[in-house]
Amino acid sequence: MSAQAMPAKPGKRKLTLRRAVDDGFTYLALTVVSLIFLLPCLWLILASLSKSGSLYEIHGFFPAEYSLKTFVDLFTDDVNGLYPYRQWFINTLYVASMSCVFGTVLVILTGYVMSRFRFKGRNAIKNLTLVLGMFPGFMGMTAIYIIMAQLGLLNRLEALIFLYAGTAPMGYLVQKGYFDTIPATIHEAARIDGATNLQIFTEITLPLSKPMIVYTALTQFAWPWSDCLLPKLLLKNRDQWTVAVGLFSMPETHFSRFAAGSVFIAVPIVILYFCLVKHIVNGLTAGAVKG
Repeated sequence: MSAQAMPAKPGKRKLTLRRAVDDGFTYLALTVVSLIFLLPCLWLILASLSKSGSLYEIHGFFPAEYSLKTFVDLFTDDVNGLYPYRQWFINTLYVASMSCVFGTVLVILTGYVMSRFRFKGRNAIKNLTLVLGMFPGFMGMTAIYIIMAQLGLLNRLEALIFLYAGTAPMGYLVQKGYFDTIPATIHEAARIDGATNLQIFTEITLPLSKPMIVYTALTQFAWPWSDCLLPKLLLKNRDQWTVAVGLFSMPETHFSRFAAGSVFIAVPIVILYFCLVKHIVNGLTAGAVKG
């Protein structure tokens, strides 16, 4: 009886010279790119630990002396009211949190309506959104300033919340793509059972949309958390600034304070990304299936 060849195990590819070269080049390229992004972050962290504090006294990659005093002074010494980092941090947290709540609700509702309902002007809205998305946001800064001035909202944190949340529905396409992947038969079955549109949305769609909700909430939080342009335009009093505007105003002689503030403000968003990365990837990839 002739011996029969054993079938190859699925999922395993034969290692060849070409594959080894391709894998090696891929890993090398990823390592180089990672170092390009990692080294500036590492240098900023080391600069935040510099004891001298001035940019001009940091020679090379490593500071001459290290100290944690900069992080302590960041919240205890505001340099006679010039750099009230603690107040800036509270302002930033307030704006980002409120914008996250309202912006997430608005963009989820917009994406759901554009996905599940058919109404007159729907295609026109989609086309208009795509066209407006081609223009950079700073083109409307003059108009935004004039409107906010006429409404008496200059130098108020609520103006930032209003703008961040109000413009959030413009980015509804990813959310719409995610809702498109949910089978319509589920909604039809619920409607046959007598469920209203609100019940279908809250009791069926939202429980199935946890990855998209997490992704949307994080993106709506991250934008106000790090934005500098709008707060710089609308906020004039130093105690009303956000962290991004405050750090931008620091001179080179307080570079360690600037670096420490940058590191500290980045920690919460990095922790959120690492904790929620699974939901972020699932929500983003599923939402990119359809537009």
